[in-house]
Amino acid sequence: MGPFTDLQSEIEKRSLSSGGWPSGNGRSAAIETTCLALMALHDRQVTARDKAIDLLLRTQNADGSWPAFEGDDAEGCWVTSLAIVTLRFLQSPCSRIDEALPWLLNNGGREGHWLWRWKFRTVDRRVQFNPDKYGWSWFPGTASWVIPTSFSVLALQQSFPCCGPPHVATRLQLGIEMLFDRACPGGGWNAGNGIVNDAPLSPHIDTTAVALLALAEHIAEPIPFQALTWLRQASMDCSSGYSLAWSALAFLTSQDPALDACIARLRTALSSTRSIPNTETLSLAAIALDATQGNANPFQVEHENK
Repeated sequence: MGPFTDLQSEIEKRSLSSGGWPSGNGRSAAIETTCLALMALHDRQVTARDKAIDLLLRTQNADGSWPAFEGDDAEGCWVTSLAIVTLRFLQSPCSRIDEALPWLLNNGGREGHWLWRWKFRTVDRRVQFNPDKYGWSWFPGTASWVIPTSFSVLALQQSFPCCGPPHVATRLQLGIEMLFDRACPGGGWNAGNGIVNDAPLSPHIDTTAVALLALAEHIAEPIPFQALTWLRQASMDCSSGYSLAWSALAFLTSQDPALDACIARLRTALSSTRSIPNTETLSLAAIALDATQGNANPFQVEHENK
């Protein structure tokens, strides 16, 4: 796969005629895939972009959330945070974001309920974490996970650059504390917990990179700094374009010198003929390559002067 404009052209070709992009060979638009592709095409005035924005606006549920796929049940899920980030990046109508934020603020991992906190403290001790520190789940009514929590933290940070009202600041702090609490002992993050059955789990590159995007303000603190150190080493041996793109965005946001080498490996991965990258990988690669050229980074948090 060639330069940035080639990536955009390939992404554009994969769009659905009805708007948006499917995941894999699906026939319905996937909101996650559509959000990533839209961010990759943010500066490209093409029909695929316009149709995808329309798709994103018309699939928003009455309660302000978004489903995982077009046509799903009208119950929102984790992609709501990613849709907020996308619409803000595209400078779409703020009213749609304002409608989504209450849903995001009112949702959380089920360990936030007193009964589940009691369960994790007294009965279910296989996983080691503090149930008082909860983030966001993939779907309502389930436990907190690192990636949905990270995107929710990002969405709130971008929406309230000066922390916002007290209830926003409190919810945001809970999510950040959850990320700190769930870190793997050796650095970085697994999908959910750092320790299960007294055994430390291995971190994942993409999960760690996404968490670091949410914790960019805290990068000098021990847990994020240890994670960044782990990510530098792990990305050196990585050949996955998907993971390298997320890593590049994390290095860029953290202003880490590992960025240049990571981008070089990403370009190598994209030029490989071993497999055709999926739309999510192409989109993330386009976002990373564009942002490292000094253009807008959709996962950056811009703070207003207080």
